[in-house]
Amino acid sequence: MAYAVAVPPQVVLPIADSADTFPVRRIYCVGRNYAEHAREMGFDPDRELPFFFMKPADAIVPSGGTIAYQPKTTDFQYEMELVVAIGKRGRDIPVEKGMEHVFGYAAGIDMTRRDLQIAAREKGRPWDLGKGFDQSAPCSALVPAAGKTVEKGAIWLKLNGEFKQNSDLSKLIWSVPEIISYLSGYMELVPGDIIYSGTPEGVGPVVPGDVMTGGIEGIGDITIMVAK
Repeated sequence: MAYAVAVPPQVVLPIADSADTFPVRRIYCVGRNYAEHAREMGFDPDRELPFFFMKPADAIVPSGGTIAYQPKTTDFQYEMELVVAIGKRGRDIPVEKGMEHVFGYAAGIDMTRRDLQIAAREKGRPWDLGKGFDQSAPCSALVPAAGKTVEKGAIWLKLNGEFKQNSDLSKLIWSVPEIISYLSGYMELVPGDIIYSGTPEGVGPVVPGDVMTGGIEGIGDITIMVAK
């Protein structure tokens, strides 16, 4: 088959302790899934139904990488998150079977042009330019789940060595199986899909030259620099 333009490369994530890689298909992100983060964003943290936005697959940046300070923003922010990789196809997945569809986990950072996001939100417009832009999805290597349910564990981010986010996965409003079940009612989940599961409180801005280091207990660490 001939193509009119060059075929884009397949985006992949490394797998810890393996020569194999994980091909990324879609990136789903859960909004306001920690109560204290909901409060710092000015919202009631009641257990409302989860909502989602998306990022392009080629927004992935591996740990150790450098990202540009993005154009059209003066408030470029980090959000440390547990990333869930889907390894089994499914639609309308029951909560009790959600973990059967998990291939593995990673530590990710949902980079956000906060000023653009808030401006869009106030006008009732989509968040795409505030969330789904180039290099907006740094992610560590995947750790295979091997049937493991992640229900607790420290999640943290340091900016230039100083703690900014420091919480626990037990504070997720919607658990991993619940997220998978709910989302699969709207979209068929397919191997290669990944889900950023939400961020705890403490989000904030970066400037050129900053270094973000983050981690999730039992999952792994991530380091990302903002180019000078």
